[in-house]
Amino acid sequence: MSVLPILKWPDPRLAETCVPVPEVTPEIERLAADMLETLYDAPGRGLAAPQVGVMQRIFVMDVGWKEGKSDPIVCINPMLQEVSEERATQTEGCLSIPGVSAEVTRPARAQMVWTGLNGGRYVQSFEGFAAACVQHELDHLDGVVTFDHLDAETRAILIGKYESQ
Repeated sequence: MSVLPILKWPDPRLAETCVPVPEVTPEIERLAADMLETLYDAPGRGLAAPQVGVMQRIFVMDVGWKEGKSDPIVCINPMLQEVSEERATQTEGCLSIPGVSAEVTRPARAQMVWTGLNGGRYVQSFEGFAAACVQHELDHLDGVVTFDHLDAETRAILIGKYESQ
C-alpha cells in the first residue's frame, strides 16, 4: 500500500464525471487499499478516486476512525436510492480544498447502494455526518466540489481565503 498524492482544487479533473468501474480486479483492490491509506494519512473521513487522479466511480470512507470507531467502507459504483426531504446543514471540509470549511445543506438521510470489494451488492441508510459524507463523496464522482454548493458571495469569500493560503 502507498499514500497517493491528492489533487488540489482547481485541478480540472475534479470537475469531471467519473466512469463506472467495470469489475472488481486486483488493480481496483490495490487502489482501494491505497485510497484508505491516503485517507488516514491526510487525515480525512472520505476520499473519492478523482481526488487521486483516477476517474472511476469508487470512494472510500471511515467516518468514525478519528473517535476510535473505525469502520472503513469501499464503495464501487455507488448510487443514492433515496434521500429524505428533511435537510441538515453540516460543516464540510475537503481534502482537495485544504484549509477551507463550508456550511453545506443536504438531505439529512440518504440510502445508498454500491458494490463492495467482494463483488457483493450493499444497501445502507446513512444519517447525520455519515449521510453528508456519502453525498460529498458521490459529488466528487460527478465532478462537484464543495464550492459548487455555495451561493456566489460565500463562494467568492471562501475561494479568496483558499487562494490566499
